[in-house]
Amino acid sequence: MSTIEQHRPSESQSSEKYGERALALRESLSTIDVGTIIYVLQRAGYFHCFMPITPVTPGATRFVGFARTLRTEPAREDMLAQRRGAPKSEDPHRIAIDELGSGEVLVVAARGNLDAGVAGDLLVQRIGVLGGAGLVTDGCVRDLSAIRDVGLPVFANGAHAATFPTSHLAVDVNVPVGCGGVLVVPGDLLVGDDEGIAVVPAALIDSIVEESLEQERVDSFTLAKIKEGVSLAQSYPLNETLRAEYEAQR
Repeated sequence: MSTIEQHRPSESQSSEKYGERALALRESLSTIDVGTIIYVLQRAGYFHCFMPITPVTPGATRFVGFARTLRTEPAREDMLAQRRGAPKSEDPHRIAIDELGSGEVLVVAARGNLDAGVAGDLLVQRIGVLGGAGLVTDGCVRDLSAIRDVGLPVFANGAHAATFPTSHLAVDVNVPVGCGGVLVVPGDLLVGDDEGIAVVPAALIDSIVEESLEQERVDSFTLAKIKEGVSLAQSYPLNETLRAEYEAQR
């Protein structure tokens, strides 16, 4: 079994568990920027976990959720004809959304293609009704104005009015995918804000969250010292005296 396969979620990881854990993590990470998480990941030796995709929903620009993925390939007429003749319930595009669990974020790997939308307002609304954390794609979405009315965080590289089959064929659900230049494995934790998206490997979630919370406390202390007029040479990073003061204050 490959390393990637080992990190795919087991059948016992139910959507209910994801939902409860996502809520807890959302509360813990409510004040933690993506930049802080990426800094902690880099300190741990992970340098390929930042996805430079930003929200297209101004009223909903932050999410915390567990990855559920949809892999796509370029559309081809014979394959599209087969798909049209099959029940909609067998379409991986529909399955990826309709079986999404609470606390999951749908990651649509669109190969960076910007010639069609991967979802419109109806599909985004379905994600929201199911308790999904949001939608992420390195492609485009459609019905952008209506999507913004849904109130769900949607991160995409743009908008395009053409429908999904114009450029995409949905191939597989909940498999490792490359999205925005980053490997995303089902069950990874994704955190998004105005800066982009941090992808935290599933096996590292607890340690990275804990270290990110600690880094935020250090940064807040450092910022206060800088506002007091303390030089960067003393405060960034904390020198021995300020480090001792920080530890005492904690």
